[in-house]
Amino acid sequence: MSETPAPGDPATTDAATADAPITRRQWLAMLTVSVGVSLVVMDMTIVNVAIPVIIDDLGLTAAGAQWMNAIYLLMLASVLLAAGRFGDQYGRRRVYALGLVLFMVASLAAGAAQSQEMLIAARFVQGLGAAMIVPSTLSTLNATFQGRARGIAFAVWGSTVGGMVAVGPLVGGWLATDASWRWAFWINLPFGLLALLGIVKVLDETKDPDLQRGTDLLGLALSTLGLGGVVFGLIEGQYYGWWRQESGALSPVPFAIGIGTVLVVAFVVVEARRGRAGKVTLIDLTLMRFRSLRYGSVAALIVALGEIGLIFTLPLLLQGALGYTPLGTGFLVLWLAVGTFLVSGATPQLTARIGQRAVVRIGLLLEVVAVAGVALVISLTVSGTAIAALLFVYGAGVGMATAQLTSVILAEIPVAASGQASGILTTVRQLGSALGIAVLGGLLISTLATRTADELAATDLPAQEQEQIVSLVRDSAGAVIPELASEPETAEAAAAAQDSMVTASKITTGVAAVILVGGLAATLALPTLPVGPAGTRQSRDTGRTPGRSRRPARS
Repeated sequence: MSETPAPGDPATTDAATADAPITRRQWLAMLTVSVGVSLVVMDMTIVNVAIPVIIDDLGLTAAGAQWMNAIYLLMLASVLLAAGRFGDQYGRRRVYALGLVLFMVASLAAGAAQSQEMLIAARFVQGLGAAMIVPSTLSTLNATFQGRARGIAFAVWGSTVGGMVAVGPLVGGWLATDASWRWAFWINLPFGLLALLGIVKVLDETKDPDLQRGTDLLGLALSTLGLGGVVFGLIEGQYYGWWRQESGALSPVPFAIGIGTVLVVAFVVVEARRGRAGKVTLIDLTLMRFRSLRYGSVAALIVALGEIGLIFTLPLLLQGALGYTPLGTGFLVLWLAVGTFLVSGATPQLTARIGQRAVVRIGLLLEVVAVAGVALVISLTVSGTAIAALLFVYGAGVGMATAQLTSVILAEIPVAASGQASGILTTVRQLGSALGIAVLGGLLISTLATRTADELAATDLPAQEQEQIVSLVRDSAGAVIPELASEPETAEAAAAAQDSMVTASKITTGVAAVILVGGLAATLALPTLPVGPAGTRQSRDTGRTPGRSRRPARS
């Protein structure tokens, strides 16, 4: 396949090249990349609105519901660094294709799952496939497009990510209502085949021919086990207890979090030592000398934590307490996508006027306002119009912030290191998403259980029945509330659980808004980059990989 010159080469800094129109083949390549990343992103949220249906069909517990999403995001985050390096070394198109095939096979298995364990195992494998897809698509764009076209390509990629987060619940709601929740996974098969066709026909192979060969198995083990321990503890804390179990025995949670943290720290130390010794590393820590990547990664992690936590908890509220169907929930959340897609068309012009950092900050500010608004208006009588309006504003913020934040973070990175840099960026984003589900999902469920117990204590229900209802509400993450409300003998308990769900959701979305404020504050440290042709940001680097001397790599 033909090779694309790397940014930093004379060919890419030439004004004529930077302003060259995008060819039909490049548009098709952009579409091929977008289809793959769309499937990965959609599968982060498509099952959210179907969770109550899956809980009823498979007997899924609340912890199982969290793990169904968290294991996907955890594996996506854990393997991204290795996948990004493999793409740089063996070819990004090749790794993209292999990851897509693995993703499709796992989707087939997830849709056919007959138990909670089988579903979670399939999601585990799906996460591995997704980890191969995401950095391959992002680094392919970074290597294939230059100048104005590169800015457009990143805008399309970012808008796809932001929009599909919202489209997922609509598709999942439609399928859960009119077909089966299993099609939320099987829908990946035809679109995956379409993306494979594009990979064969229009996507050029890109790689880094100067990359040091080898595999960092120790780094992979430390990062995977470390992140797994932390997320396990955060999800299972409310079930095992944060220190002691109900039986009085010590809980495994503090040990899991402690050991996981130690392994993550050991990973950083090991990678730094291997790098200084000239050995192969899973992550090139010298890339962190770039301010855009260093501070942008912090911002991306915090923002992802707040964003995905809201998307996970909102459908539970809408269906558990407010009486929405899966399809109705999907249509409501669709307003998020409408806001994202409408604002995306104006974002390039706005960026050329005020700069990428300003666009990112305005977008995050809109997200904060919208999420805080949701926390304030949530009640049993809140109108769908009010929620839709706030989700529209939230979507507009996502459309402004997501694409431009990606572009700002990677702006200083040479194309030779784009696979590793995009792997780092996407890793922290998916880690933030997994932590968002663990932290905010855990907060929602624990608050729901505590408040329900307090509400029921004021009723005349027997203590044993109160405990049973609290257990049902907690273990189903509120999905059992409509069923309780349909029976006269449990109607009083259902009302108490509904009030508790509203209170828990207010607290959870309020915390999400505070987290997003932290992400906004983190963007203050992002560097201002010089403006290039057509308002695009140009890298200060000349194609060299930090930490060692090398010729500019041909992608």
